[in-house]
Amino acid sequence: MEAVMYTTDYRQTLATVLAELPAQRVLVLTDAQVGALYLEQTVAALAATGKAVHTMTVPVGETSKSLTTYEAISQKLANEHFDRHDALISLGGGVIGDLGGYVASTYKRGIAFIQVPTSFTAQVDSSVGGKTALNLGTQKNVIGTFYQAVTTIIDSQFLDTLSTRNLLEGYVETIKMSLLAGGDFAALTATISTPGEILTHRDALIKASIDYKTHIVAGDFKDFGQRKFLNFGHTIGHAIELADPDLMHGEAVGIGMFQLAQLLMPIEIQAAIRERLAALGLPLSSQYLGTVAFYDNLLNDKKVAGSTIDLVVLPVIGQPVLQTMPLTEFKTLLQGAN
Repeated sequence: MEAVMYTTDYRQTLATVLAELPAQRVLVLTDAQVGALYLEQTVAALAATGKAVHTMTVPVGETSKSLTTYEAISQKLANEHFDRHDALISLGGGVIGDLGGYVASTYKRGIAFIQVPTSFTAQVDSSVGGKTALNLGTQKNVIGTFYQAVTTIIDSQFLDTLSTRNLLEGYVETIKMSLLAGGDFAALTATISTPGEILTHRDALIKASIDYKTHIVAGDFKDFGQRKFLNFGHTIGHAIELADPDLMHGEAVGIGMFQLAQLLMPIEIQAAIRERLAALGLPLSSQYLGTVAFYDNLLNDKKVAGSTIDLVVLPVIGQPVLQTMPLTEFKTLLQGAN
């Protein structure tokens, strides 16, 4: 697994990490929103290492995870004569981490990659574990590699600049991890009912999420077994997210967890999910459930294998299991509920 470093000064930590690498050139990849807040100070810190610092800013959102953007970044690296000893830093949320990781993993067959996740979703989930991805049209994450970052730098102070909605949608991934892990972690998320309480417990929530994910990934890096547990809520969630342009990723995952629980899990699990989401005003359903677009997206999900689909269910908190079901049976269940 890649190293995870916790800090209260990401700039100093990042400069220290970069100084220890053989890279002579580094590209800082960010988006327009994060760049406006943090790019200038990041570049200043890195320039002090004596490395040649280059930057690239892409538009905010999933549309940047495209082959067109990938080609533009790769061309930028080539134009600046980056070689295999150089490095790429992703400064941003999950989109920037996925995109930067894919570029780093493929440019000259791999250059050093450093993650600086700035969103809650990225800090607790997507920045750890080595998955990179691009979208193909409307199909989410169908192009990608497994490629470990040299280091992932976690600075929870980034969360202070998030909107409440962005904080809450990232927290859904923390709820997911806590229900999969059980124990004290699940007990902690059961007590949280306000955004302020999330921020109060941010460091404990982030560390518990990363600890659980690294434990899972260490035993199944290429996602053929227990790593599939981390897809809890994502089967229905991704299908809704792609159909509903106004829904954020974490919001869709929350809906996915609750809707699947209603179909296949005990009433105690349904209540545990509902209480954690509803306490913060997070959605439990979507008007897009059961629509043609929803089912089309479901068929393109990476968890579909032939005529079956892998579903993550929780008979008991802390004890996830995989349930493989014929697609026709799953569709019938969904239609019966909606």
